[in-house]
Amino acid sequence: MNSEDTPLRSAGLAPVAPARRTLLRAGLTGATALGTGVALGAPPASAAPRTRPRPTTPEEALRELAAGNRRWRTYREQHPDENSATRKSLTTGQHPFALVLGCVDSRVPPELVFDQGLGDLLTVRSAGEVLDEAVLGSVAYGVLELGIPLVLVLGHQSCGAVRAAVEADTSGRQLPAHIQYLAEQIRPAIDRTKEGDARVDATVDANVRAVRSRLASEPDLAAQVTAGKLAVVGARYELTTQLVHSVG
Repeated sequence: MNSEDTPLRSAGLAPVAPARRTLLRAGLTGATALGTGVALGAPPASAAPRTRPRPTTPEEALRELAAGNRRWRTYREQHPDENSATRKSLTTGQHPFALVLGCVDSRVPPELVFDQGLGDLLTVRSAGEVLDEAVLGSVAYGVLELGIPLVLVLGHQSCGAVRAAVEADTSGRQLPAHIQYLAEQIRPAIDRTKEGDARVDATVDANVRAVRSRLASEPDLAAQVTAGKLAVVGARYELTTQLVHSVG
């Protein structure tokens, strides 16, 4: 698929204005990897404090995530916001600049994938990014109570929850207990125009789009999008390249 070369852009209810689209083109893809790795035995990067103001707009938040993912995939992590001063400051409050709704998969921890630290991201994780009342309430809390300007729905390559849903749909097999609930939530996104692994891969993207659309249509969140205070964006993480790219 060519979506790996598509810049992450705002996926709100209103069309993206040209100026805003230009800003977002500096988003989560960028150029090819700049480095091949670090030498074995090299010390880890120092826990650098944040040197720029915390993002307050969707565009700024996307750029920050883009920069962090670039550091991650080129093995130039900064491990920001882990020092003692930051830890102390966070005892009195938090001001995360983005909310990432991702899968529970242990290979896709948002703070690592975007090279962010304490207090930077509000993360909500469920298998296959499945929405329920607890997840919806958590997202609403981040946007309405903490003033977060960006919600990123992050799917990923080789998602086990999506594969389970696709295989159960194909075979008609009932999955164990609560796993069946996950499959039923993902089932409407299954892309039956594809077969085998291609169906799983296409369904990962379709599921991200469905979750993003539902979040963006929630009345309280939609009002924030319309006011230009919030962007709800779909994206995907590639395990093979560590790249995060837009799912439009």
